[in-house]
Amino acid sequence: MTTGIKGFRHIKSLLAAIALLLAVPTFSYAGDTASTEASAKAPESKEKFNAGDMIIEHVSDAHSWHIAGDFSIPLPVILYSKDRGLMIFSSAKLKHGNVFKGLEKDPNSPNGFKESGVHIVVANADGTVNKAETDKLWDLSITKNAATILITGFLLIFIFTSVAKAYKNQAMAAPKGMQSFFEPVVQFIRDDIAIPSIGNKKYEKFMPYLLTLFFFILFLNLFGLIPFFPGGANVTGNITITMTLACFTFILMMANSTKTYWGHTLWMPGVPPLVKVLILGPIETLGIILKPFTLLIRIFANMLAGHIVALSFFSLIFIFGTMSAVAGYGVSVVSVIFTIIMLLLDTLVALIQAYVFTLLSAMYFGMATEEASEHHH
Repeated sequence: MTTGIKGFRHIKSLLAAIALLLAVPTFSYAGDTASTEASAKAPESKEKFNAGDMIIEHVSDAHSWHIAGDFSIPLPVILYSKDRGLMIFSSAKLKHGNVFKGLEKDPNSPNGFKESGVHIVVANADGTVNKAETDKLWDLSITKNAATILITGFLLIFIFTSVAKAYKNQAMAAPKGMQSFFEPVVQFIRDDIAIPSIGNKKYEKFMPYLLTLFFFILFLNLFGLIPFFPGGANVTGNITITMTLACFTFILMMANSTKTYWGHTLWMPGVPPLVKVLILGPIETLGIILKPFTLLIRIFANMLAGHIVALSFFSLIFIFGTMSAVAGYGVSVVSVIFTIIMLLLDTLVALIQAYVFTLLSAMYFGMATEEASEHHH
């Protein structure tokens, strides 16, 4: 009979870490380049199916959540500037290229669509973009990616609150329900990731963050594979999201780094001073800077590529369908089979990427917190 595992002593800290992630605003400066959605439609004329546009639409962020056909759920647009103050309104006000209170969706988005993107700009009377006023805007809108992050965070809080309550009320009972599902996972993260990478004495300090990181990334990855609401958002395929997570790891690594770590990194013992200064020092410094990039690029590229490949297989149905109905129906069987296979493969990749991100973070923490007595030459 299992009476609970030591890793769940960190449940309160885990919830606090999740709450911190939720408290970090998902915003972008309007003067910067934002990710785009391709949702342009041509009611006047029937256009040929464009696979590239469809794929871009599904892997990009958006101010609305597409449900089916022309129906979508508008999300709140939240803008602030010193001159205009705080502006909150529905994204439906900007549909079909409409201008609302002098604002519109960026007509000069990379994919060339009038309605594209989460980049809101200030429009002049002649329809051109007022760049000076646009640069003053801060966009704190709840986009599809931001909404998915909120849903995931609240879901994690609910799950682990329930699990923690069950352990508190039934400490001596065998785990059941969600307890029995999450206990082996938490134990795996503790015994196979945290302890081997960080050490028995220091791993507990990092357990709340590692647990938060693993489940947060895993749930976001799995939500992205669900083709209908509330899924479908390509959150971990957005480089700004993975960059934020990588920065959290980097900041924690730097904040907990020891003198021994810096000594063995920048001034390696037993190496001639000239070699340290001219060769190894710059290389090791570059290695420190590149650590967060190895985290953010790996998960971003893998998840984005998985979505694109699955959508490409699915697009074959419509590509051949424009040639003839028979070709469309004939290819649809093979296309759907390959799409399902890719989604199953992406499910495995979602788990692997959450594991790899957590493992590398733990390894970085272990290297940064190493003491002189622990170092072996």
